[in-house]
Amino acid sequence: MVKLTDLKEILSKVDHTLLSQSATWNEIKAICDDGIRYKTASVCIPSCYVKKAKEYVGDGVAICTVIGFPNGYNTTRSKCFETKNAVDDGADEIDMVINIGMLKNGEYDYILNEINEIKKSCCGKLLKVIIETCLLTEEEKIKMCEIVSASDADYIKTSTGFSTSGATFDDIALFKKHCSEHLKIKAAGGISSIADAEKFISLGADRLGTSRIVKIVKENEADL
Repeated sequence: MVKLTDLKEILSKVDHTLLSQSATWNEIKAICDDGIRYKTASVCIPSCYVKKAKEYVGDGVAICTVIGFPNGYNTTRSKCFETKNAVDDGADEIDMVINIGMLKNGEYDYILNEINEIKKSCCGKLLKVIIETCLLTEEEKIKMCEIVSASDADYIKTSTGFSTSGATFDDIALFKKHCSEHLKIKAAGGISSIADAEKFISLGADRLGTSRIVKIVKENEADL
């Protein structure tokens, strides 16, 4: 059984996530309650709920939302508008999806410029860059490590959780090898056990995007 101190450390790195299309306010409120109770790093929710959630939690837990989600092919201008709107509504952290088609076109300056423009729209809030690793070649993953390292973003993130697969141990190891030391790493998608969470953290993940870790903790509270 995982030690309580270790479990608290894992929870402190979790972005407790609910991004399903059918998410209701009662479900979002429950996610917020869990985030406060278990002291997660943030709750990651759809942007339409950010204002109401921020009013509900106050400073109890950070509010994270997603931009250009889940496909990433919105224009830079629309992503910047989304970002500014979310920040104005109270978002503390922004997770953006890159334009994967532009990456595959080799338009690296476009990708870098878009990240930096969105970071400006964050008005000082944290920015995490989702590169959707399951759709990329190893060379493209390495290139994105270089681009995000050269940008003003705070994190590189594996996945939306809405594509063909989520985070893998190999991807986190690759990030750790090819990203600059200042850039933090978020693993997201498919993290289904405490053992998975521990492994991702040991490989270098600073954040975990998951809906399951808190559920596991709640199911096993009697044993703690």
